[in-house]
Amino acid sequence: MADGKAEEIKGRIKEAAGDLMDNQDLKDSGRLDKASGKIKQAVEKGVDKVKDALKK
Repeated sequence: MADGKAEEIKGRIKEAAGDLMDNQDLKDSGRLDKASGKIKQAVEKGVDKVKDALKK
């Protein structure tokens, strides 16, 4: 899950930096990274559940 979480954190940082510098493009890019990270985490969690179910 580290990959998705890292991307979410990167997005939060970019969004905050865009907010501080009043840079809408950077803010939007941060939101996109943050959303992408959350999606990756959800997919990774689903894959883990499937793997666990197959082991039984």
